[in-house]
Order: sequence, then structure tokens, then C-alpha cells
Amino acid sequence: MKKTFQLNIEGKNRDRVLDATKHEVRQYIKRERRKTLPEGVDFWDFDCKFGTNPDNAQGVHFATLTALIDAVAKEGGDAFYLELLAKPGHRTARIGADPQADDSL
Repeated sequence: MKKTFQLNIEGKNRDRVLDATKHEVRQYIKRERRKTLPEGVDFWDFDCKFGTNPDNAQGVHFATLTALIDAVAKEGGDAFYLELLAKPGHRTARIGADPQADDSL
């Protein structure tokens, strides 16, 4: 998904437009995650870019999208650009977490 979302639409409540925008993003993420995983892939990950327009969009972490959308709305921005691209993800072991070393029993 590469899209510029308008927040000020004539004749529509800005808060409802903001809610509809978030809903559209969530539905896209759900749709992408339902796709069949390729061999050897653990989950669908997302490359994300966010900005006020496509020229100044910067890479951001997936978990911060809602907060960034809310920040643009709170500042009174008219629009924002969002780029979400699904990519294969591989789980990695956490450093310092050794399940064999649990001697608390």
C-alpha cells in the first residue's frame, strides 16, 4: 500500500475520516497477514514509511504507525503519506533468554 490519506474532506467530520483511515490501514494489514506464507518463513513483516508527503517519508517501526497518524491529526495536518510493504519475516532467539537455564524449581 502506497497512499496519501487526506484528513480534511469537505462535508465530512475530520474525526470520522481519521477513524476510517485507521480502519483502512488495519484491514490492509489483516488482509496481508492472511496470505499463505512461503516455505521457511515464520510471519509477514512490514516495511513502513511515513511522512506528510511521499518526498519526505522516512522509514518507521510498524508498531508506531497509529501514534504517528494521531500526531499528524493533532498538529492539524491536512494529509499524510503511508507506505506499507509486506515482506517475509524470520523469528530470532532473544539474547539472554536461555530456556534450559531455568533453575527456579
